Amino acid sequence: MRFSPAAIALSTLLLTTASVSVGKRPDVQIDPQSLAMASEAEAARKAGDKEAAVGWYETALAVDPRNRAAYLGLADLAKEAGLKGKAIRYYKNALDIEPNDPTVLVQQGELMIEKGALESAKKNVARLRMLCRTDCSAAEKLSSLIDKSGEKKPVEQAAVELKPVASQLPDEKK
Repeated sequence: MRFSPAAIALSTLLLTTASVSVGKRPDVQIDPQSLAMASEAEAARKAGDKEAAVGWYETALAVDPRNRAAYLGLADLAKEAGLKGKAIRYYKNALDIEPNDPTVLVQQGELMIEKGALESAKKNVARLRMLCRTDCSAAEKLSSLIDKSGEKKPVEQAAVELKPVASQLPDEKK
């Protein structure tokens, strides 16, 4: 009798947690509405309406945030617009869903190299080498891009030392 309230509370807890997990969808099953919106976005993108494509992709992600194709579409649009940081973030979101996609790792790595984030790009190379067993052409490509970008010399400052001229100094007596 002493343990009856505890046993009832525990069994109620187990019943409620078990019933919650029954109603969930598996992670691989994406909402069909989200997929339809992503295909609308792709059609708008092919038609040249990038703003509508972005709207459709964002709506698709609002319906189901596991829609990897929407993240990749947004990343490509951001890359085309020259928004490298935003594209890198969208690629990261796509990699959070499917971390072993070599194509996305290479695309993200290339943008990281362009931005100068060589250490992050090297992490992508290491990840690619871990993924591939025989043909590591993607890792080699990214590694060679890192080596080439490391060879670039930073823009040097002017060799002439700039000194203020007396006529450019502010008048103290005014």
